[in-house]
Amino acid sequence: MKWPSDISFEHPWAFLLMAVIPLMVWWYIRNFSNQRHAVNLPSLQSIKNVGRSFREQLFRSMPAVRMIAIAMIIVAVARPQTYSFHDNYNIEGIDIILVNDVSGSMLAEDFKPNRLEAAKTVADQFIAKRPNDRIGLVAFSGAAFTQCPLTADHAVLKRLLADIKNGIVRDGTAIGDAVGIAVDRLRYSKAESKVIILLTDGINNSGFVDPRNAASMAKLYGIRLYAVGVGSYGEAPYPVQTLMGTSYSYVKANLDEDLLKEMAEATGGKYFRATDNESLETVYGEIDQMEKTRIDVSRMSDKHDLFFYPVFLSIALLLLEIFLRYSFLRIMP
Repeated sequence: MKWPSDISFEHPWAFLLMAVIPLMVWWYIRNFSNQRHAVNLPSLQSIKNVGRSFREQLFRSMPAVRMIAIAMIIVAVARPQTYSFHDNYNIEGIDIILVNDVSGSMLAEDFKPNRLEAAKTVADQFIAKRPNDRIGLVAFSGAAFTQCPLTADHAVLKRLLADIKNGIVRDGTAIGDAVGIAVDRLRYSKAESKVIILLTDGINNSGFVDPRNAASMAKLYGIRLYAVGVGSYGEAPYPVQTLMGTSYSYVKANLDEDLLKEMAEATGGKYFRATDNESLETVYGEIDQMEKTRIDVSRMSDKHDLFFYPVFLSIALLLLEIFLRYSFLRIMP
């Protein structure tokens, strides 16, 4: 409990009764402030310089004790209270599968340092922003495979994301197979929202599953697909290893944008085109905003009455006054 910000009063109007206290002070000053006990003496010369004793000063303080006791009773009537709050969080996460192209064309350097590394960097940032979601990773080129199943352990996921590279499977672009594997990973999910984020820079030319059939399966299981096509509109420098070292040729992005749009729209998702690092970050930021984890927060409070503290204090003060008046401060007739 923090004083006084955490304390409130159920009956604050009771403090109007505090007006009684200054009236009591005025009445006491008017009637008793100069009154002293009378003693018959033949002459006042002998006590001219005698001050008030401790006993008399204590006796004169009794009205103040009584006023404080009355003030405490008024505070008790105002009923001071304090509250403790408890927040109950209900977090509803989203299950997401990242489907990343690792084919040879992803080494083109229209992104820095290249398309594949730029995609990995942005995916890593995307994962970091979604601590309450389970996320998995599928990589593909000429064939597709699960690099990481759905997991809430994002540290492991990030390490496995960093490990994907071109050349781990044969070259090509098996979009249908990759989406099919992602659908298979999500179809038994109990999450309210299930999402696939497909990133590629090529056309489907490998694998066994037709991309449209894979999109239909995603729709059947209530999975939204966001497709991201990467590659600049002009020619992009592409590194070629030779006996003399690395040389560069220039290639154009070979995207089947109509197919990607059709797949995304069939599932209630959306197609995006990223032409450089900045636009790729913007795309993932937009997807992050569209697929927000739902967090319900309900606040509960416990009320604690504090009126008994001023009650006990007022009772103690009144008992002290009674005890002193009829013992130490008793006036003998």
